[in-house]
Amino acid sequence: MVLPLLALLRTEPPAGAPVSPFEVNFGLFFWTWAVFLGLLFLLKKYAWPQIVGSVEAREKRLADQIAETARLHEEAKRLVEQNQKALADAHGQATALLAEAKAQSERERAAAVERTKAEQDELLARARREIGAERDRAISELRSEAVDLSLAAASKLVGERLDSEADRKLVTSYLTSLGEKH
Repeated sequence: MVLPLLALLRTEPPAGAPVSPFEVNFGLFFWTWAVFLGLLFLLKKYAWPQIVGSVEAREKRLADQIAETARLHEEAKRLVEQNQKALADAHGQATALLAEAKAQSERERAAAVERTKAEQDELLARARREIGAERDRAISELRSEAVDLSLAAASKLVGERLDSEADRKLVTSYLTSLGEKH
């Protein structure tokens, strides 16, 4: 293996090739520069405008996208502020509605209490009227019974039957006068 490598080192370089990497070959130098300048000219004339145009178009798209992003960001901030304001307004309205509902329920409760009190007063007044009417009827019946008893007792005492209307009026007026004294 070592022998073939040594054989390569002993061989002479081909004719016209540089012996060392630091050796200058003017023909190669000239053609390298000629090809480089030719390619540079072709690139500058045909490829460079398209490359620069593409880069500028991309820069413009990026700038437009950045501007659009900034605009959308500002709009989003404005919408967030509007949403927060709307939320605060909704909270205020909800609080106001709750307060109004509470006040309304208090008014309705007070009205219901007043209606109940009015109904109780009406029932009490009606009960008093009925009691008064029953008392008056009972007194009237009691007087009628008293008149009948008085007449029966007087007829027993007198010995005759007192049944005339005049006798009834006399006893009734007497009992009425006794009722007024008490």
